[in-house]
Amino acid sequence: MAVPRVELTDPATELLRALEAQHGPVMFHQSGGCCDGSAPMCYPRNEFRVGSADVLLGRVAGDTPFWMSADQFEYWKHTHLTVDVVPGRGSGFSLEAPEGVRFLIRSRLLTDDEVLALAAEPPPATGAEYEG
Repeated sequence: MAVPRVELTDPATELLRALEAQHGPVMFHQSGGCCDGSAPMCYPRNEFRVGSADVLLGRVAGDTPFWMSADQFEYWKHTHLTVDVVPGRGSGFSLEAPEGVRFLIRSRLLTDDEVLALAAEPPPATGAEYEG
């Protein structure tokens, strides 16, 4: 993918590496909703079932998949996401919760050039097409 839809800050990458050392391969899922439902959730890769309509935004920090629910993608498809980490407790289901920090999304609109470049690429893969 020439234009990344999602990236991590350096602190988020460091936390992700620590979580991988503790839990093995992980993944992110961004659902819609309120409260912690709108935060990026980090799970062991094989313990979260991706829905057939979920959209693979890309891979961060090398090979870590970042998924988004289809409804959320429709709303944010013109947005670039940056995953950061901040102090505070997030959801009890996301792997970073016991660390006293939480992942957080920062966003910006895609530039006109990024929108044009993405339009020339195939659409993102969905959970229906995903092979791991």
